[in-house]
Amino acid sequence: MSGELAGKVAIVTGSNTGIGKETARGLLARGATVVIAVRDKEKGEAARSDIAQTTGNDKVSVIPLDLASAASIRAFAAQFQKEHDRLDILVNNAGVWPTKRSTTKDGVETTFGVNHLGTFLLTEELLPLLEKSAPSRVVVLSSALHYRGKMVWDDLQFEKRGFSGPTAYNQSKLANVLFTKALARRLEKKGVTVNAVHPGVVATELSRDYPKIFVKIFHLFLLSPEEGAVCSLHVATAPELANVTGAYFEKSKQKEAAKASLDVEAQERLWELSEKMLGLGSEKSRAA
Repeated sequence: MSGELAGKVAIVTGSNTGIGKETARGLLARGATVVIAVRDKEKGEAARSDIAQTTGNDKVSVIPLDLASAASIRAFAAQFQKEHDRLDILVNNAGVWPTKRSTTKDGVETTFGVNHLGTFLLTEELLPLLEKSAPSRVVVLSSALHYRGKMVWDDLQFEKRGFSGPTAYNQSKLANVLFTKALARRLEKKGVTVNAVHPGVVATELSRDYPKIFVKIFHLFLLSPEEGAVCSLHVATAPELANVTGAYFEKSKQKEAAKASLDVEAQERLWELSEKMLGLGSEKSRAA
């Protein structure tokens, strides 16, 4: 265990398995205090025990978080702020890729609701603490598939068109980059950086809803979760990125994001729509 992140506090969502777990392990190995934010507390505790043992750092805890529920997100943020007085790194790692259309506990199409809206609300709830703890960093897991994404503004939730898992996922990953750029602009000169990353094509539980034989074969050609966590850890910790914000990274290198994500009008449209869907006022964001 190194001490480069000693005294720093981090949250990693979806960290009981896969990229999230290895990201949490990497932060813990660097001396950080880490909160594992997961839906299943039992699985979270198993992950906590494993990474504490392998890193020699026991400053890791579990707080339940369901990104498909605004109430759960707010409860998580409230509990975190009771237990911690700072937040230096927020890694928005959790995501889903369902094969069939479903809705969150708040009635939103699940892919958009979890991958974008859940991430949006969690970050908003934690912004005051991130700003108080500046310099701090937000890392948003997107995907190279955002290049294929299209924001179908009049049917973001697949209420009119037929549902397609890949199409919904690509759209949500484009939304992640639009959100990253809009938030980075709002946080300029506040000491909080926000960047999006593509972890690579990684063998994780993201494809859990697909046929097992397909997943087993497909996983033979993918990166390991340890390899997938490298980019997230780099963007979350590299000293040379202290002032880099609003960027998109692949293989730990900055890369120009999809043209669709560079559209400031689209960034603002998504921001205002997200606030409306979540019942948030836009006065704060306009004043920022």
